Amino acid sequence: MLWSRAPERPHPLARAPIVDRLARFLDNGWNKGWMPPPPLDPAELMRRGSKGFTEADLTFGRSVEDCEDFALRLEKLCKAIDAEAQLNAVGRAFAYGLITRAIAQRHALGALWRKQPGLLETPIAPPIIVLGQMRSGTTRIHRLLAADPAHSATRFCDSWHPVPEKPDFRPLRGSFKLFIARTLDPWIDMLHPFGAARADEELGWLASALDHSAYEAQWHIPSYTAFSEARDAAPVYREFERLLRTDAGQHAHHERPRVLKVPQFTEDLPSLLDRFPDARLVVSRRCSDETHRSSVSLVANQMIIQSDAVDLPWIEQEWRRKIALRQARLEQSLAGFPGAVAEIDFDRLGEDWEAEMSAVYDALGLELTDSALHAMRREMQGSEGGAHGAHAAQLERFAAAR
Repeated sequence: MLWSRAPERPHPLARAPIVDRLARFLDNGWNKGWMPPPPLDPAELMRRGSKGFTEADLTFGRSVEDCEDFALRLEKLCKAIDAEAQLNAVGRAFAYGLITRAIAQRHALGALWRKQPGLLETPIAPPIIVLGQMRSGTTRIHRLLAADPAHSATRFCDSWHPVPEKPDFRPLRGSFKLFIARTLDPWIDMLHPFGAARADEELGWLASALDHSAYEAQWHIPSYTAFSEARDAAPVYREFERLLRTDAGQHAHHERPRVLKVPQFTEDLPSLLDRFPDARLVVSRRCSDETHRSSVSLVANQMIIQSDAVDLPWIEQEWRRKIALRQARLEQSLAGFPGAVAEIDFDRLGEDWEAEMSAVYDALGLELTDSALHAMRREMQGSEGGAHGAHAAQLERFAAAR
């Protein structure tokens, strides 16, 4: 098992020694002029990310408002990174890579749509949307629903590499990305079980539109978080819809309901439902204190790799605020939603997942077939003894040490 080979994580801000070695190597190379430090200026990032593309690639299939939103988000994000994030060399390299990837990907998608505009019109079945706080069991629910052969799901590699390839090397790209991630962070699979071609959340699609959710979990950028939380998320979810239709068209499974899941959905549900008004909703419920402890552990694990100035009390305070904000927005949105909603209790799911999933299918008006149950059992058997089982023990150690 992966987690049994990982070193002990004695503290939420522990990090692997290889991170410090890599940071020293990068700093040394930049200071001695062996290589230039990566720029984080929005204009330069746009210039580099758009290399080989045209202006039409950036705008095709997108409204003026959507293009302006992306440009403004880029400006605000870079400003927050410069003023607040206190990135170390690894973090600076990561930030450069993530943002230029988002820019290049946005251009590549526009170029694809210019050649194949029909992808934007791919018909899709009403999706099933899993809602809930980060660390509230949404991944287990998502993968159980995705195991049903009557449904479809997004692969991890397609979330972060949505531009189609022939031959499709994206699973290899995803595997390499996960290899690097596991090398730098030996505890990552304890926090979220990954697989390059495994069903996973569409966080990469939100990140490609520069939504704050992927970035606030790894950098200290409170001004950008505040800016994005207060901003209309409609442009982000219009891009999300374009990506969903593109993915469904390229994989030719558009007739099957897509199971969608990102914790950020709880914050932006009105904008998401505006794109998919006939969606079915599954809401995961878990004790907020347990959710908070687990969320803090995850965010601290991500931030400490990219900064030497991580403030754990600030993370604890910020994620208590985030949980309250998301919960308030979720409840407000659910109160006015006329469609089908199923609720799952985290503890009951752990005690008897088959009974909970049966209740979900009943509430959503779906048929729980023998083939679906068989696939779900395989999913649960495959996850038994996985690395994620060690995270609860980590949290107990952290609490005992306080």
